[in-house]
Parts: sequence; C-alpha cells; structure tokens
Amino acid sequence: MNIRTILAASTLLVLPLAAHAQTAQGLYIGLGGGLNIMQDEQVKSVGNVNGSGVNLDTKLGATGVGSIGWAYGNGLRAEVEFDYRYNGLDKVSGPRGSVGLSGSEQKYGPMVNVLYDFTTLSPSVVPYIGAGAGYQWIHEDTNAGGAAGNQTAGAFAYQGIVGAAIPVSAVPGLSLTGEYRFLGTAGDRNYSGIKLGNDYNHSILMGIRYAFGTAPAPAPMAPAPIAAAPAPVSRSYIVFFDWDKADLTDRARQIVSEAAVNSTKVQVSRLEVNGYTDASGTPAYNQGLSVRRAQAVAAELVKDGVPKSAITIQGFGETHPLVPTGANVREPQNRRVEIIIK
Repeated sequence: MNIRTILAASTLLVLPLAAHAQTAQGLYIGLGGGLNIMQDEQVKSVGNVNGSGVNLDTKLGATGVGSIGWAYGNGLRAEVEFDYRYNGLDKVSGPRGSVGLSGSEQKYGPMVNVLYDFTTLSPSVVPYIGAGAGYQWIHEDTNAGGAAGNQTAGAFAYQGIVGAAIPVSAVPGLSLTGEYRFLGTAGDRNYSGIKLGNDYNHSILMGIRYAFGTAPAPAPMAPAPIAAAPAPVSRSYIVFFDWDKADLTDRARQIVSEAAVNSTKVQVSRLEVNGYTDASGTPAYNQGLSVRRAQAVAAELVKDGVPKSAITIQGFGETHPLVPTGANVREPQNRRVEIIIK
C-alpha cells in the first residue's frame, strides 16, 4: 500500500460527514494518529570504520500528534504541537549482506507550524498546507551486539504538511482531518561511536480538530412568501329594486360604487347599464320603469367618477328575467339593473 492509496481511502471515509466549510478564527486544538514510514538511515561510521553503503532499515511504524493553535480568520493558522513516532528496527544492510535487528527507534519533541487553509476552493472540504520547525529527540534501542544500545540524541527538525479538513455539521467547530507529513532532522547523530546520518519520515495521519467559539452555520433562508395573486376584478354587478321603484337603496349605492372603483382597475371600453322589471304591470309600463332604473344607476356611476361618455343605457322591460315566471308575478330578482364592464 503506497501513500497515495492511503490518502485516497482516508478521504473517502470521512466524506459523508461533510458540512459547509467556514473560515476558522480563534483558539483550536487538534489530535491525530496514523502510520510512519522511515526512509533507510545511512550508517556513516562505526568507530573508525567508514560505513559507506550501509543502511539501517526499519519497519512500518506509528505516529501521533497533539497541537494547540490560533486561527486568524483569513486562512492563516499558527500552532505548537508535540509529536511521537515509533518504528521497529528491521536490519542493517550493506554491500556484503544484511544482519537482522530487534529494537526500535522513537522520535518525539515539539514543533512550531504555520499553515494556510484554502477555504474558497470547496464548500465542504478545506485543503491546507503548512511548514514547521522544532526539535526532536531520537531514541535508539537495540540489543544487537556492537550496535547503539539504548541511547538518545537530539537534533533540529523540520517538516512539510499537506492535508484537508472536513467540517462536521452536527458539531460546530469540529473537523475531521487527513494529512501527509514529511519530517526530517538536520545533521548526524552519534550513539557511542555509531554515527547515523539522514532521518527522513513520511507520515499519514487521520485526526480531529476543534475550533472554540465557532457559531453554528446559519440556517438556510426561508423562501420569500409568494404574494397571493390579486382576486380577479368582477366585470358584472347587479342592483336590485323594490317593487315599482327606481330609487337606489343604500345597498344598491354600495354595489354601484364598487363597480365604479373596479372599472378603474381594468381596461374599459364602455359600461353597459341594463334595466329590467318583473312581470307585474303592463309591458309598456315595465319598459319605461326599466329605463328609469338604468338611468338612476348611470347617474350614480357618474357621481362616483365614471365618465358619462363611457356609459350606455338600455331598458329591457320584463324580458330576460333571472327567474322565469308567469304574467303579473312580483319576483324580486327580476327587478334589477345589470352593470357590465366591457
């Protein structure tokens, strides 16, 4: 399994928990753990014997880090961490073969890191990069004859970091992290006459980071209420009259006023005012009464602001009843004027 495979698998494991990414600001803490792969260490000399071509090989190991830091709200973070790495010893190999070893190499110490979060690249994943410097104590423990025994040496250390954080929506401020780190130490180390050279480490870590004081992500804005469509303006109104009357009642005046107001809300070519009567009385009398009723409504429309020129008046007498009846029947619904807006 190579580094690229481990990183890809780690990312897939945490994707379902993703929430919308926010720029961190303020105090945070972090914890992580994973695998540590050591490059073969060069054995530069054993006593006065040149160790050219001789390497110290190690097994796949483990690592853990804990950090506390501050995010500045613009993507930049600074932190102090303490790390630990453990790799079992495997063998010493060289031009003439190899010799198996038992024991371990352990590294631990503080590091100061500066990192930058790329918060604008993705709504749910925050890639980041960083670099750090510090100090590492490197402890060699082996029981191979003539080897280093059980000793510790210190060295200046440096590292590069590439990772990604995925915020957890259920816990504001909490993120899952996955990252690759390269850590190296400067200079040679001497263990009772055995001089070791480069110490390079490739680490794959999964972890968590918690930023204090992170406000919950704002709830999605509710859609603006859709304004109800205005009720359609009626284009037909009916005014009723008392028997053998052409006078407008108070209710009749309200209906005429409503028709006048609504005629200003729609496109109008004319207002037809049609008068009718019931079947009581003679046809000639009823014809005249229907005209008088239409005239009374038209006059009220003009009073309410409708231009006289926009009004046409007709009387239909006892024809076109709303309720069919026989002759000489007093039917209230037939004693009416219809206002039609066209």
